[in-house]
Amino acid sequence: MHNMKVIVIAIVFLFSASMVFSQTSTYNKDSYKILHQMDFFNTYKAGRGDVKAILEQNEIKGTPYLNDDFIKGTIYTTSEQKYVDLPLRYNIYNDELEFKTPEDKVLALGTPEIIEAVEYGDQVMVYLPYTDNTKIKKGYFKVLLLGDVSLFSKYVVEFKEAGEPNAYDNAKPAEFSRNKDVYYLKIGNEQAKKVGTKKELIEAFPDHEKEIESFVKKNKIKPSDPDKLKALINFYSTL
Repeated sequence: MHNMKVIVIAIVFLFSASMVFSQTSTYNKDSYKILHQMDFFNTYKAGRGDVKAILEQNEIKGTPYLNDDFIKGTIYTTSEQKYVDLPLRYNIYNDELEFKTPEDKVLALGTPEIIEAVEYGDQVMVYLPYTDNTKIKKGYFKVLLLGDVSLFSKYVVEFKEAGEPNAYDNAKPAEFSRNKDVYYLKIGNEQAKKVGTKKELIEAFPDHEKEIESFVKKNKIKPSDPDKLKALINFYSTL
C-alpha cells in the first residue's frame, strides 16, 4: 500500500484462555477483579508475546478508525479480570483493538481471544468466531442484542489505492472509505453468520421457517435494518 508506515510491536500477555461468552445474559460485572491501567501495561511488559503490525496513516484520506481519538474504556477478560480506564481505539480496517501506554506508544491487542467484552464509548464489543462464506474467522463485533439468538454488527472500512493521473483528472490519493455496517446472527453455540439476503435470513431459523417467512414478508424485514432484525428475533422468541 502507498504512503503507509508499518510499526512492528511486541504484544505480551501472561495468561491465555479459550473464548467463553454467554449468549443468554451479559457478563456478571460484580464477579470481576478490578485492575487498572498500570496492571494492564505491566502484564504486557512481562513474559512472551506475539508480534503484531499496525498500519499508520500518512497522507491518506479518510480514517481506518471508528474514532480517531482514544477513548477510555474497560476490558473484561475470560479470567474474570476487569481493566478500567484504558485509552482504547478500534481500528476497523485492521480489525484490531489498539491502546495507548503511559509513554504514548500505540499498541494493538495481540491476544483478543482473552476478551469477553469491551466497553468502549457508548457500546459493548466482543470478539467472536464467525462464518465468512465457507471460512471460519474471528473478529470484533458490536453487541446489539443478546439472547438465545443474538444480533451483532460489524464495522467495515475499505482501503482504496492511490489512482494515477490521466488527461482528464488529477491523481486520486489513497483513501479509507467507510462502508455500511454488516449484521450477523448468532444462534446458540453456533458461529455468528452474516445476514446477507432475506432468503438467508429465513433459512437461519429452520425450526420455524414458515412462520419466519410470513413475518418477514408482512413486516418488510430488511437484512440491513437492525431494528427490523431485532423485531424478528423478538418474534422468534415467542414461537
